[in-house]
Amino acid sequence: MSARSLPARRYCTTSVRLCSLGRQLRRTVGQVKHAPVALLYDIHGNLAALEAVLAEVEATGATSFLLGGDYASLGPWPRETAEVLESLPAIVRIRGNVERWLREEPEAPESAQEFLATALEAARESLGPALVEKLYRLPERGELADILVCHGSPLSDIESFAPKPQPGEERMLAGESDRTILFGHSHQQFRRAGPKGTLLVNPGSVGAPLDGDRRAAWAIYQDGEIGFRRTAYDVERAAAKMRSYGDWAERIVYRLEHGSDRQP
Repeated sequence: MSARSLPARRYCTTSVRLCSLGRQLRRTVGQVKHAPVALLYDIHGNLAALEAVLAEVEATGATSFLLGGDYASLGPWPRETAEVLESLPAIVRIRGNVERWLREEPEAPESAQEFLATALEAARESLGPALVEKLYRLPERGELADILVCHGSPLSDIESFAPKPQPGEERMLAGESDRTILFGHSHQQFRRAGPKGTLLVNPGSVGAPLDGDRRAAWAIYQDGEIGFRRTAYDVERAAAKMRSYGDWAERIVYRLEHGSDRQP
């Protein structure tokens, strides 16, 4: 089945029913614990990847979502992707650094500033002022049962944990201990033990994986367990749309086509 026909429209047209179900799921922690919850991070405007993931989410029986930030910018379809995500019944919905960067100066090397300025302006133009404001105003963190939900780390939306332990990483816990930390930002799907009795879990990126696997990365939470998923999608469709933005978008095209960033 083509990614074009997958369930973005279905989610939009049934959003009232799904949102009502989402409100019911929020009423008790017990309900959230026993119902599957789809964990989606770092979609980055990749509607083709999101559509494919939503089809598989439907097959799991999950009817609620945790959305971990970086929804629209730096990708092929900013507004269309944001609108589909808005229609989903999310029990947690936080912002990532690119939502913040829609209104604030990016913290990035000088060499990346021109690219980011162009990419973020393209996203702002596509989204429009109302969606920009709504995305910017999302909270920075949330909770799912006893899991802390953040974008980069409890400390920052741009500082994040690596797949292997790094010196000084305890600082990024910002005092958290003895719990699961759910985060994204690095676009790498992994889990490992962290400092101070924590479990670090990154579901990976739906829209722009950077672990060498082009397939969309996400996860399912059910009964206290997080299971990783990968979903194939129409990468060529996404890359072609991204390429239509012009030369500045080629680094994103490379990311989509290779599942990694171009090496200098």
